[in-house]
Amino acid sequence: MSQNISASEAPLATSRDYAVLGLLSFVNVLNFVDRQLLASFANFIVPDLELTNTQFGLLTGFGFIVFYSVMGLFMGTLADRLHRPRLLAFGLAMWSALTMASGAARGFVTLLIPRMLIGVGESVATPTSMSMLADRFPARQLGLAAGIYYLGVPIGVAVSLLIAGYLGPTIGWRNCFFLLGGLGLVVAAALLLLPETPRRGVNLSADGAVEKMPFAQVLALLWQTLKASPALSCVIAGGVVFHFILGAAAFDQLWFVQERGYERAEIAVKAGWLAALGGLLGNLAGGYLGDLWQSRLGSGRPMFLFWTGLLLTPFAIAYRLVPGDHMLFELGIFLGFLQLGLFYGPTFATVQELAPARIRATVVAFYILVLNFVGLGIGITGGGIMIDMLIARGIEAPYTVTLVAFTLISTLALPLNFIAGKLYHRDVARLADNR
Repeated sequence: MSQNISASEAPLATSRDYAVLGLLSFVNVLNFVDRQLLASFANFIVPDLELTNTQFGLLTGFGFIVFYSVMGLFMGTLADRLHRPRLLAFGLAMWSALTMASGAARGFVTLLIPRMLIGVGESVATPTSMSMLADRFPARQLGLAAGIYYLGVPIGVAVSLLIAGYLGPTIGWRNCFFLLGGLGLVVAAALLLLPETPRRGVNLSADGAVEKMPFAQVLALLWQTLKASPALSCVIAGGVVFHFILGAAAFDQLWFVQERGYERAEIAVKAGWLAALGGLLGNLAGGYLGDLWQSRLGSGRPMFLFWTGLLLTPFAIAYRLVPGDHMLFELGIFLGFLQLGLFYGPTFATVQELAPARIRATVVAFYILVLNFVGLGIGITGGGIMIDMLIARGIEAPYTVTLVAFTLISTLALPLNFIAGKLYHRDVARLADNR
C-alpha cells in the first residue's frame, strides 16, 4: 500500500516531533564535536605528533572524508530500507569507540587509521536523521527543522573549540577524546529506545515494511533525479563550491597562532564563543527566513542564500587581510559562522523537497558525499599541500594566502544558488506531476 500526503495536507509538527528533532540535533552536535576536535586541537596535536601541514590536512581531509563520503551513500540506501533509529545507534557507537582509540594515537599512522574508520560511523548520521525529519515535518516547516538540526554544526564546532581552550591545557587532548567517546556510547544506548518514524510518500508492504529496491536501481533513480532537476543539481554544485573554504578553514587555528599572534588556548576560547553566537543566529535565521522567503516570494530558498552570500562575502575576504587586533577580525569570524549557519537549513530543505520520497535519504547521502569528498576534501587536503608549498618557496603569510584563495573560489556558489532559486518552483511542480 502507499502512504501519500501532499504538502498542503500534511499536519503541523507536534511536540513529540520536536522532541525527536531535539534528540537528533544533540546527536548531530556530538557528530560535529567529534569531527572538529582534531582541527580545534591543531596547535596541541601537530607539535605533539610532529605532523606536517600536509599530514594534518590528510587526517582532517581525505583520510577521513573518503570513508565518510563513500560509505555515506551506502548508509543512505540503508536508511531508506532499515529501522533508522537502530542504524543511527550503530553509527554513533562505532564512531564513539574509534574516537577513544584516536586519543591513544602515537603518530600519524596510528591516528590516521581510526580517523578513517570514524568516517564510516559518522556517515550514518545525517542521511538517517534528515530522512526521519522529512517524515515528521511538513514542507512548510522543513527549512526550520533542518536549521535546528544543523545547529549541530556551530554548536559542535564551538564546543570543540571551548574544550580545546578550557580543558586542553588542564587534562590534555587525549583525555578529551576519551571523554567524548564515552559520552557517545551512552547516547547510542539511549537511541535504541527510540521508535521508528512512519514513512510518508513511500510504498509499504502489507505488514508496513518498506518495499526494498535493489542498490543498482536506487543509483539509477538517483541519476535520473539529478538529470531531471537542474535546480537540485545547482544546489548540490553550489554547496560543493561553498565547502572549499570550509575545508581550508581546518587550518584556522594554526593561522590564528602563527600569523595573527594569538595564544593557542586564548583564540580557541574566543573563536568558540563567536562560533556559538554566529552559528546559533545563522541557523535559526536561515531556517526561518528561508521558509519565509520561499512562501512569500517567487523564488526558492537558494535565492535567499544568493543574496545573503552577496552581502557577507566582502567581509569574508576582508577579515583575512587585517591584523588580529583590527575590529574587522573578530567581526569576520562571527560573520563567517553566521554565513555557515544560514547555509544548512535552506540547502538541505531544498534537497529534501526536490528528491523523490522513496530515495530521499539516498539523495541526501549523495549530497553529503560530494560536499565532503569534493568540497571539504579539496579544501582541507589541497589547503595543506598549498601551505607547505608556499612555506617551501619562502612566501610570506602562507596561511593567509591559501585561505584568501579558497575564499575567492567559494564565491562561485553565488551564481549556482541564483540559478537554483529561479528554477526551484518549476522543478518541484515537475516532481509532483511525476508521482
